Amino acid sequence: MAGTADMAAGTGGAATALRLVLKRLGAGLVTMLLVSAVVFTVSSLLPGDAAQETLGQSATPEAVAALRQQYGLDRPAPERYLRWLGGLAAGDPGRSLVANMPVAEVIAGRLPNSLLLAGLTAAVSVPLALLVGILSAMRQDSRLDRGLNIATLAMVALPEFLVATLAVLAFSVELRLLPSIAMVKAGAGWGETLRSLAMPVMTLSVVVVAQMARMTRAAVIAQLGQPYVEMARLKGLGPARVVFAHVLPNAVGPIVNAMALSLSYLLGGAIIVETIFNYPGLASLMVNAVASRDMPLLQACAMVFCGAYLLLVLAADVVAILANPRIRQG
Repeated sequence: MAGTADMAAGTGGAATALRLVLKRLGAGLVTMLLVSAVVFTVSSLLPGDAAQETLGQSATPEAVAALRQQYGLDRPAPERYLRWLGGLAAGDPGRSLVANMPVAEVIAGRLPNSLLLAGLTAAVSVPLALLVGILSAMRQDSRLDRGLNIATLAMVALPEFLVATLAVLAFSVELRLLPSIAMVKAGAGWGETLRSLAMPVMTLSVVVVAQMARMTRAAVIAQLGQPYVEMARLKGLGPARVVFAHVLPNAVGPIVNAMALSLSYLLGGAIIVETIFNYPGLASLMVNAVASRDMPLLQACAMVFCGAYLLLVLAADVVAILANPRIRQG
């Protein structure tokens, strides 16, 4: 009877987890639909005109009107939105008005650079943030904990452009160790690539490490106050074993959420960092699209950033659901 009850509880837990995951997926799709409407509306309200930007200020009104008709800019906004949304769902976000080529090809040329920058930043910041957060929680209210709290708080308060400017002044102008422009040449080795991206990665890691470390510390401290931790200590387990063998498995959900929220900062922070270091990534491409009023490219870049953010949050929610022992056990 006990085995049957455990099997039923396990089956019920799996059904509950699946239902919650599907609910999160549905909410993510609805959110993306709402985001698409907001992105299209806001980009349409920007001053300027892509046809005028393309032809220049000396173009005649007739030429501008003809180009607007060619681009479909003379159609009503609801019709343009539905056509754009249908193309987006089919994997065709439109054609760049300035580059005169499919938006998907323009983005495909820049996306690997942004993924490389984000991947290197995550590889540096995640282990360091977990180490700082866990160490601070284990030494709660000690001098080390207070020092780390002050340091992470100061790092959160520093704006990206200030960190980037100080990094350029220190490592490029004074020490002449690193290039001030992050240009990754085709066929470059890993050594040259890491040297070129050192300052952008360092700039992005400053705030990411600080945010993630503070949230990790809070998640671990919340678990350290649970009764099972006191029981483990009474059994004679050392602090490190208590944390790594008992606390961390139960704090996976909050820690993964902290990682997702901190890494999502890369989406916004990359815009400033790529612009300052002249890095050819997706964020700088979106800035150029705003300047040239290339609405299809701007809208597609915005949707990529929003989709990446929602994907991070969705992945964190799914991990938190699957890591919850109450859900697993029904």
